[in-house]
This record gives sequence, structure tokens and C-alpha cells, in this order.
Amino acid sequence: MSALRWALVAAFAGLTVPALGAPDHYTIDPNHTYPSLEFSHRGLSIWRGKFNRTSGTVTIDRPAQAGTAEIQVDTSSIDFGHDKMNAIAQTADWFNVETFPAMTYKGTLKFQNHAPSSVEGELTLLGVTRPLQLKINSFKCMEHPVFKREVCGADAEGDLNRADFGMGQYTDGNVEKIHLRIQVEAIKD
Repeated sequence: MSALRWALVAAFAGLTVPALGAPDHYTIDPNHTYPSLEFSHRGLSIWRGKFNRTSGTVTIDRPAQAGTAEIQVDTSSIDFGHDKMNAIAQTADWFNVETFPAMTYKGTLKFQNHAPSSVEGELTLLGVTRPLQLKINSFKCMEHPVFKREVCGADAEGDLNRADFGMGQYTDGNVEKIHLRIQVEAIKD
């Protein structure tokens, strides 16, 4: 039920209705947001890396139980904790950071029990855009102890097939799945 319709029904029933507010806007905190990925290394082990530079915005309309997210990731900031792997990941065989310095994710928040529970969106990587659904494992908002403004944080995850984005190199017939994890915090504007 839309927020406006709910407010009208509640008012007609004589219930106290909180004022309908505008959506809240948040800016991604780059010091607390690190998308990471993990994938099979030829079936021998699982490689894990994270991106060190991220920006973006989130909008949350709590009465309407709706929202959006738009995230930009600097692909040259990939960090596997291994210099040689970092260099390989930046080449044309992987993230091709010279031609595609960023990947973006744009999505719509889906709510369950008055909190975001998933994001239905699209990832653009290497100039290719594909659907990517993220499950939100946790979501919490509170007053930031330093900035004295609301801050929200979430942990989300999803899977993508790297070959869908043209990243079929070095698979040797192994699974091409990349598991994406995102720890994100955003501060209310």
C-alpha cells in the first residue's frame, strides 16, 4: 500500500498519522564502504579482493518502503593483497582500467518488515550492463556519534558470471562465478 493511501485510510479510521516526509538522501561514506569479490582460482583456492575507492548515493523513503542506490567503484583501486595480482586485475584481460576506470551499480531497494531486504539493480562493468540482485543480510541506522546525523549501514551480497561481462580469461573450464560482497555505510545529507 502506498504511503499516501495508507495515510488516507488511517486518517479515515481515526488513527494518528505521522506526517508524510520527503525521501531521505544519503552519501556513501568512502571510508566505510568496500565492495569485495571472491572467485575460484582454478579450483585450487578462493581468491578475495576489495575495492578501496567507492562513492555514491542512497535514497530511502521509509513511509513508501522504497528507495534507490547508485554506487560508483574505481576499478583501479582493486586490492588482493598481492601486487602481481593487482597489476593483472587492472589489465585488459580483467578490469581494463585504462578504458573502463569505473563500474557502476544502480538499483531499487525492496523492503520487508519495514527495512530494505534486497536490491534489484544493474551492474555496468567493462561497458556491459547486466541485472544483478543483491540480498541485504543486515541493515541498521543510528545517529553518527561524531557528525550528529543519521548514518545507515548494510551488508549485501550477490553472484555474477564474469563471462557475462567479457571476463572469460583464465577460467580453464572452472566456474566463472564471482561472489560480490558489499559493506556499506552512508551518511544522511
